[in-house]
Amino acid sequence: MNAAADRRIRVAVVFGGRSSEHAISCVTAGSVLQALDAERYEVVPVGIATDGRWVLESGNVERLQIISPDKLPEVDADREQVTLARTSSGAGLVVSDPTAPPRELGDVDVVFPLLHGPWGEDGTLQGMLEMAGVRYVGAGVLASAVSMDKAYMKIVLAAAGLPVMPSTTTTAREWERDQGAVRERCEQLGYPLFVKPARGGSSIGIAKAHGPDELADALEGAFEHDPKVLIEVSAEGAREIECGVLETLDGDVETSLPAEIRVTGEHEFYDFEAKYLPEEATELDVPAVLDDATLARMRELSAQAFRAVGGEGLARVDFFLMPDGSLVVNELNTMPGFTPLSMFPRMWAATGLAYGDLVDRLVSLALQRGTGLR
Repeated sequence: MNAAADRRIRVAVVFGGRSSEHAISCVTAGSVLQALDAERYEVVPVGIATDGRWVLESGNVERLQIISPDKLPEVDADREQVTLARTSSGAGLVVSDPTAPPRELGDVDVVFPLLHGPWGEDGTLQGMLEMAGVRYVGAGVLASAVSMDKAYMKIVLAAAGLPVMPSTTTTAREWERDQGAVRERCEQLGYPLFVKPARGGSSIGIAKAHGPDELADALEGAFEHDPKVLIEVSAEGAREIECGVLETLDGDVETSLPAEIRVTGEHEFYDFEAKYLPEEATELDVPAVLDDATLARMRELSAQAFRAVGGEGLARVDFFLMPDGSLVVNELNTMPGFTPLSMFPRMWAATGLAYGDLVDRLVSLALQRGTGLR
């Protein structure tokens, strides 16, 4: 399906969602909505409320901003509900209101899914779009699912020969039944340890356990967001550096100049506040200061990680540059943030691809790619 030549490309920007990253998804959507050229695109903002309802959002980017930690943006669940329905020519959006007949908004050429976390970034939405036959931006079902689950992502990356930090995984059920076994595995890894929701993001629910006495609280905090938790060796003394990956229109892969994050002040690691609140003390080097050999190796590993998970469209690969100069892949994000503070667009801007051109590239890739097995 190609967009008709006599009309603008209709893009449904889908954001919000049921995960703990709902607010970050809203902020990301605000930035993308501003970047989509109104002369080229007809944009339909679709919000997914925290209870799972799909609604036709206003597209007011001012309300899709973080004002303070206590005032985070969210989808307005009281707006008109919308559904994705099959049509004779493809798939379109239908607005439903109890007081009026259903109203068709027309076919959708491409969906730009900006959901972070489970029920959106994990292959669930991608599977629904595949079944509906709708083109969409970003990774497919498998890459989305594997990359969302940090435990399985590590398995896949390690199997492809990529370096990862030692870790173990537990569940809320195991912790309840056999704390001794979990503690023994943690002792074997050695403290300090990072405790992370296995299928979360934006540093929500992450804590650093400096010793056995802090493990229980760290686990309980992570279990509030995910019954499955990753426990990982802390990369002490490492530099945190990220690299962007993009597909080209001819099917190749290119990588951005990397960028470094340096957390200062009271933050021991790159937590939610340091990532998203402007007043927080975080220093960014875009591009990162690296020697030529490390730079080349990092870009090579980024492309390898992207291919290892079966990535499509885009990804951000996060690294630890260890004190001995070695590189370790921390994780791969198939839908990195597009907020004004996000590293992914900054890295591509430093590489020579402006924000608007980056968004255009992603939409063009999605339009070019078919749905189904490929």
